[in-house]
Amino acid sequence: MYKLVIVDDETEIRDGLCNYFPWDQLGFKVTAQFENGLQALEYLQHETIDVLLCDIKMPFMNGLELAKELKVRNSRVKILLLSGYREFDYAREAMEYGVRDYIVKPTKYDELIKVFSKIKMELDKETVNIDSAIDKATESSNYNEKIITMIKGYLQDNFQNATLEEAANLVHMNPFYLSKFFKDKTKENFSDYLITVRMEKAAQLLKDIVYKTYEISEKVGYSNPKNFTRTFKKYYGKTPKEFRNSP
Repeated sequence: MYKLVIVDDETEIRDGLCNYFPWDQLGFKVTAQFENGLQALEYLQHETIDVLLCDIKMPFMNGLELAKELKVRNSRVKILLLSGYREFDYAREAMEYGVRDYIVKPTKYDELIKVFSKIKMELDKETVNIDSAIDKATESSNYNEKIITMIKGYLQDNFQNATLEEAANLVHMNPFYLSKFFKDKTKENFSDYLITVRMEKAAQLLKDIVYKTYEISEKVGYSNPKNFTRTFKKYYGKTPKEFRNSP
């Protein structure tokens, strides 16, 4: 059910609309009723509704003033104005404030059915679009997570000889695009992540005195031990030797 609020200073008309029109058959539920726009505005500050059926001529705050204020506040509420005034100026000003329709009193049953059936279709369509957008976002998020998991798994398993080009082939992406994609999703450069994997693996190997530093250098993908030592010190703040000898 879509939430509907009715605002009219004429008690008889307001009660009639609230209690004697088959809103539920059209997919609406009257959640509140007020006698002026100010009361309705206060209500809308802490409640979410879908449609507002509002008289134009009311004390304290009329329907146009309420519509204008809701527009200023970027409200998504669909507004329908109800009035005994037929002047074009009212309708024109109402449209400027985003009012969806303008119903002339005395209201006719068939006209209410027609107008609210149209509003119901608009709301249904918007709901479908929102649900579709959420589904697509979820699918996209899941896809992105799978890609990142595959790339990280590749680097963990192939850190010695891993390359951006091979990773790109693995996930069927252009290397340049994959580099941007990886940075966007992980906030870390592909090359930096590879260094992290290599340095953490090197630190593990350094705990085993069986391996010489140059052997560890080769095992984690550095053919030049000096480059390995420089990178390791930059990452850990210690040379491989200092790291191995530290408590």
